[in-house]
Amino acid sequence: MGTLLKIENLHVSFLRDGEWNESVHGVSFEVPKGKTLGIVGESGSGKSVSNLAVMRLLNEKQARITADEITLDGKDILNINENQMHDIRGKRIAMIFQEPMTSLNPVFQCGFQVTEAILAHEDVTEEEAKARTISLFKKVMLPRPESIYKSYPHELSGGQKQRVMIAMALACNPELLIADEPTTALDVTVQKEILKLLKHLQKGASECSEASECSENSDNAPCSMSMIFISHDLGVVSEVSDYILVMHNGRVVEFGESSKVLNAPNDPYTKGLLACRPPMDFRLKRLPIVKEFLDGTWSDTADFKQQLIVTQQEREYHLKEIYSHEPILKVEHLKTWFPLKKGVFNRVYDHVKAVDDVSLDVYPGETLGLVGESGCGKTTLGRSILRLVEPSDGKIIFEGKDVMSLKGNDLREYRKHAQIVFQDPYSSLNPRIRIGDAIAEPMLVHGLEPDAKKRRDKVCELLTEVGLQPEHYQRYPHEFSGGQRQRICIARALAVHPKLIICDESVSALDVSVQAQVLNLLNRLKKDFGFTYIFISHDLSVVRFMSDRILVMYNGKPVELGDADEIFNNPKNEYTKKLINAIPKI
Repeated sequence: MGTLLKIENLHVSFLRDGEWNESVHGVSFEVPKGKTLGIVGESGSGKSVSNLAVMRLLNEKQARITADEITLDGKDILNINENQMHDIRGKRIAMIFQEPMTSLNPVFQCGFQVTEAILAHEDVTEEEAKARTISLFKKVMLPRPESIYKSYPHELSGGQKQRVMIAMALACNPELLIADEPTTALDVTVQKEILKLLKHLQKGASECSEASECSENSDNAPCSMSMIFISHDLGVVSEVSDYILVMHNGRVVEFGESSKVLNAPNDPYTKGLLACRPPMDFRLKRLPIVKEFLDGTWSDTADFKQQLIVTQQEREYHLKEIYSHEPILKVEHLKTWFPLKKGVFNRVYDHVKAVDDVSLDVYPGETLGLVGESGCGKTTLGRSILRLVEPSDGKIIFEGKDVMSLKGNDLREYRKHAQIVFQDPYSSLNPRIRIGDAIAEPMLVHGLEPDAKKRRDKVCELLTEVGLQPEHYQRYPHEFSGGQRQRICIARALAVHPKLIICDESVSALDVSVQAQVLNLLNRLKKDFGFTYIFISHDLSVVRFMSDRILVMYNGKPVELGDADEIFNNPKNEYTKKLINAIPKI
């Protein structure tokens, strides 16, 4: 089998305030040829940094990389020059980055960006490169591949942008694919197909029953592909990985075959990561967190675990209490259509029906889960409710007021009571504003906490609540990992004490340990302050844990609405059954 990538004693340090601070401490691992190494750990544990160091993508002025050895197929890549590394990146080693919006160039069409990668490394014509790009778009299940070839990144959903990134990484048939959270933005059905595709390509064209499909438009498909699969979703890692490496605070704490690490973990940290995942067969009052396993406060006794399980009686009482009140939000026959235009005069010839006749009620203190595939209209529905996207037709009633008729200060007042946590944390934050000021800004806009010191104290309190530190106040967004940036966005939404919060994939960028903390936080805040949530997510296990009811959407339309437990245990609609069956299981 042999070893494709070998790393010995890797150290990575970053320059901050004139001092070098080490983030990765002596990490060593190997990736066998044709095998997948899964790397898991908390946000900021060094997973991505270690692999960016391998790719030599860290800023040399701000980062210092040292290692005893980094070799690719036995050849040193640590000490080669930049031109030699340029020939390796994209061709022999490719990487799928965590945040597709910041990885794609907003001024170029998506198809051009993939075609450019092919032309940079292979001797093919532009037409051949274009044909291969469209073929790759079909393989990663992008709808209307010819149309998306000409689309710009901002015209695609988060999941669609991620699939473009995956197509770009696979464009030159790399020997090693580093996948950094490649399915984070994808719904479970597309995630399942992407994982199936990656494993299919890894087996090699000669071993696949669909060999002709793998090697379409490519004469040099590799006989096997190795992968480093970075993910916070242990269910996904268990499906795709042969070996698992667990990192914590920049160090390796556990390594072994996937089955052994997942079924019989030795390190308390690994045990905590596994316990943080929301269970599918029962409902918990709160999720376990890693800290409880590290400090020894968690107990594996049956009595201790039983105390966390929600009984049927408790569940019935909770639902009866919620639905004894009038709805806080009523949506009636809402439609949000986007016109399709063509010709010199931009004549409208059709519409994209993103939200097509949706009606729902949301009750005070309720969490309504909203699930469906990427592009089904979940995000557009959430933004339409806040009028960040103007609906085409229908009614939105919030606390008895017609939202569609609100203007100026009245609309601003409504948005103080109804907040949103966006899907992409990096593009949601101004890169030039310190995160403390970004969290304090809504308080200034809405006239809350006029005293600067009180605002700062409130921001520090919110940072602590979402698992960050008060000293992070002065840092900029680029100084945080993807998961940490998402926590900043959640803190900003909570700053104005809203009544309704629309969480649009608000925990999709978080590893399971931080995800558990944030979900517990959201539930605690809902209980303490009476918040109401519309919780949008492609992770159905998270939706089930959070939600009282679930609305399933498909092609802009609602297909099933009901009690969360009932939908998971006895789904009526075939599409709902498909979603549930696609959930990764350890």
